Amino acid sequence: MEWFPIVFFTFKALVLGTGMFFAIKWHYDQGKKEKGMDRRTLVIGVAKVVLIFVVLLAVLGYLTLLLVRKLGLDWTIP
Repeated sequence: MEWFPIVFFTFKALVLGTGMFFAIKWHYDQGKKEKGMDRRTLVIGVAKVVLIFVVLLAVLGYLTLLLVRKLGLDWTIP
């Protein structure tokens, strides 16, 4: 059983390394293909991502507040 970690971690490193290589290559090729993207489209895309993040963060905060109140936890600052 002492050989298992060596074989397993070697195999895992090879598989993950190969996957990362092809993922980086694919993203690089996609970036070269879409080189004609204008600035306005990029700004709108970033704004959408930021808006979704802020909304999800607010929902998570509200759900956390509800859970804290439901469980009756003391969340005052000493």
